[in-house]
Amino acid sequence: MSSTGPDIDEPAIEQLQDGLRGQLILPENPGYDDARAIYNAMIDKHPRLIAQCATVADVIAAVNFGREHDLATAVRGGGHNGPGLALVDSGLVIDLSEMTGIRVDPSAKTVRAEPGCTWGDVDHATHAFGLATPSGIISTTGIGGLTLGGGHGYLTRKHGLTIDNLVSADVVLADGRLVHASENEHPDLFWALRGGGGNFGVVTSFEYQLHPVETVVAGPLLWPLSELESTMRWYREWLPQAPEDVYAFYLVAEVPGEPFPEEIHGENVCGLMWCYLGSEDEAETVIQSARDVAEPLFEHIGAMPYPALQSLFDDLYPPGDQWYWKGDFVYELTDDAINEHRRFADVPTAKSTMHLYPVDGAVSRVDADETAWGYRDATWSMVIAGVDPDPTNAEAISEWAKDYWRAVHPHAADGSYVNFMMEEGESRVQAAYRDNYERLQQVKAKYDPDNFFHINQNIEPAG
Repeated sequence: MSSTGPDIDEPAIEQLQDGLRGQLILPENPGYDDARAIYNAMIDKHPRLIAQCATVADVIAAVNFGREHDLATAVRGGGHNGPGLALVDSGLVIDLSEMTGIRVDPSAKTVRAEPGCTWGDVDHATHAFGLATPSGIISTTGIGGLTLGGGHGYLTRKHGLTIDNLVSADVVLADGRLVHASENEHPDLFWALRGGGGNFGVVTSFEYQLHPVETVVAGPLLWPLSELESTMRWYREWLPQAPEDVYAFYLVAEVPGEPFPEEIHGENVCGLMWCYLGSEDEAETVIQSARDVAEPLFEHIGAMPYPALQSLFDDLYPPGDQWYWKGDFVYELTDDAINEHRRFADVPTAKSTMHLYPVDGAVSRVDADETAWGYRDATWSMVIAGVDPDPTNAEAISEWAKDYWRAVHPHAADGSYVNFMMEEGESRVQAAYRDNYERLQQVKAKYDPDNFFHINQNIEPAG
């Protein structure tokens, strides 16, 4: 794919570079290939320009340049972006990864973070005060994409989605204006940002509500894959009734190497990844109910600092792997659905997996139209992820994920969490938002009527 893009006068490019505190990287510059590399190595796009922004003023300048020169423009944060929508061929990438400022207000229990931060950055800053906010399950995830898509993780049953804890955001709009969005300022934009993805502007600051979270009781409990039917049937009844201090996502996977015992390396398993917000004694009573269903093949559960839990998967999933994933929201695990899970649970590679993340509890106490997130009535957010470091396995892991998804989709909701979608088309985007989609289109028409921000899970402006 050519990275030359539209014909842009050299003086215009030089003027942009002179106006940035950060760097402007072109295809002929050293470091271009490093600058266009993202977490998912399956993505290979060649932008015309990469503006590595250092300040809000840089972001404004880059947005104005992209609009004035009619450049397809993508926005890149500090994390993953599985479908590769942080890049665009022959266009402009507004790269925010160098904007990593964080400020914690322990008295107000809030944190304000810039869009290049990862959740590891935020957890490090807030943990010093015994505080945290709901996020994902890998600390290298960027705060921007996760938040704008909704955000769920270990604290979700107790404290809601990440968007339920978003207090405000600073946003550079398509016309270059900077606005502050909150319940009191631009409330329609604030509503749309909470789940509507990157459709409405470039967020340059996120402010979150924090909660007292310091030490958690957490870790994996794994069963032989032969126990999938019995354990998944138990899990479907147990999880919705569990206290909200309990979080446990269900998984199928292959046991990797260290730190797991050598005798189970390479075994296909099912299991639970736990996070309990109470004491170890209380956790033991809760976890025993899982042991009583089937004898665990392996477990390693104990008290740990919350940031340690958040980083447990970091080494298993470093940058540079091939990724293909698909998702769905799930209301219940029917017997037919469980049969299909068993049929596809023999994962094709050591890193491929299926997770069922709980999104009940506190999430369900927010009205469906209170934010853009459309599935407040779901019980789980499912992801099927084909992952492998070897590019020659890209087709195999993609086909496994697609086949698995096709088998279980008839037993799930129509829509998916937008952060678990590849480029799947307008109908899937609409299904993700359900009855909120038309309202999102109206907000899009107000703040981005020309659909400048369209390199995303795109919401067409109302016409």
